Amino acid sequence: MVTMTAAPGWLREELVTLAWCWRLARRDGVVVGLTSHDRDLMVGGILYRAAPGMKPSALETSDSLDIATMDLEGAVTSDAIAARDLDAGRWDGAELELFVTDWSAPGVAPVTVARGSLGAIERRGPAFAVELQGVTRLLDRPVCPATSPSCRAVLGDRACRVDLAPLSHVRRVVAVEGRTVTLDAAAPGMAFGELMWIESGNCGLASPVIAVEAAVLHLAEAPAFAVAGPVRVRLIEGCDKQLATCRGRFANAVNFRGEAHLPGNDLLTRYPGG
Repeated sequence: MVTMTAAPGWLREELVTLAWCWRLARRDGVVVGLTSHDRDLMVGGILYRAAPGMKPSALETSDSLDIATMDLEGAVTSDAIAARDLDAGRWDGAELELFVTDWSAPGVAPVTVARGSLGAIERRGPAFAVELQGVTRLLDRPVCPATSPSCRAVLGDRACRVDLAPLSHVRRVVAVEGRTVTLDAAAPGMAFGELMWIESGNCGLASPVIAVEAAVLHLAEAPAFAVAGPVRVRLIEGCDKQLATCRGRFANAVNFRGEAHLPGNDLLTRYPGG
């Protein structure tokens, strides 16, 4: 719902030339623009493709902190939102901005109606449905982290502070069998790491590495698309989140985000003097 007291002049006219627009930014950096208008629109330097099948559900805004969600439905009718990309997870967690604009003068400032990230995506044959999660969902996160013997940081993030540049490598995958891929050279340190495809149909998709045997990596999930011929991948080494590894391999014990020496619940089950 748009508050008319804050609406621009063109939105207060008796007859408005209004078009819905969706700006979708995937986690791999791809930005897609779609509009309910019957012709493509150029808004803010981004081309919004005509997608009349796209429609939002009723949306209500308020001043409260209640989590606002909205359902978005549409048809998988073009390569912009293809069924294969939905199934591969390329759209999971994508950021979405929903706004209205004057299609007769797309240069005027649009009115933002909602923004958030895409939740669970459900595909129903040639159509799909997805929930838009509001930013207030972040308030549901724990105020403080729970204690744990292993590190709660992610290797290379702001809490860990390890430089990932020397831990990143480019290799070629020469064979794929299910969740097992064979590289053109050994990749030490890849246990608990990540493999990202940077070529072929899987480009932009990533999978955790759960085990390593010389040049053979065992992935958490098989590639979404068939791999033909040697293709390049980016490898980021992993960490088992143990204090000994943090200290011995990365010399980063000062940033260890865990309580390795804190007694666990088993202390309560011990007999006195045991």
